[in-house]
Amino acid sequence: METVLVEKKNINEVVELLKQDEVVAFPTETVFGLGVKFGNLSALEKIYEIKHRSHSKAVSLMIYDSQDIEKYAYVNTNAQKLIDEFMPGMITLVLKKKSILSDDFTAGLETIGIRIPDDPFVLLKRVGPMLVTSANISGQETLLNDLDVYHEFNGKLKMIVKGKCQNSLASTVVKIDDDVTILRQGCISEEKIREVLK
Repeated sequence: METVLVEKKNINEVVELLKQDEVVAFPTETVFGLGVKFGNLSALEKIYEIKHRSHSKAVSLMIYDSQDIEKYAYVNTNAQKLIDEFMPGMITLVLKKKSILSDDFTAGLETIGIRIPDDPFVLLKRVGPMLVTSANISGQETLLNDLDVYHEFNGKLKMIVKGKCQNSLASTVVKIDDDVTILRQGCISEEKIREVLK
């Protein structure tokens, strides 16, 4: 498989490839991501194969508009506070999923991680929801620029969007049910999250 690098301005090519259920690597405001258009299990399977990712680990849903979150998950008061304060931005909320989401798309879990990137690259606006995870081999360091991604994944996926990420940390992951749990400390500190929830 030939892996090509394209500029962000060539978004039409990126969109077309995603609509063909291929995996695309692209920069976000946190770390580089590997993504597919939401809705096709065979496309999602490609991400697991490329990353050598355990099928017990779900892949987050990335969407364009916070108003769409309730299509996929239940939003309680604490979740709404964090949505209002931090989305779009460098946070992933793990929420109880709705039945519209098959267990196949959430690794059998009753929850789904949802993120809305704060990035001028309007890929999600054009493609719709995507399943996205960090562009790295599972368990290894996250990658922050197109050349490192190319070095790691050349021949394993069809397209990499050129760019360099703004941060070296991934998003902060927060699980919200009856309680609020920080699953991964990232760009947004637990202190800031707890302050908003007061």
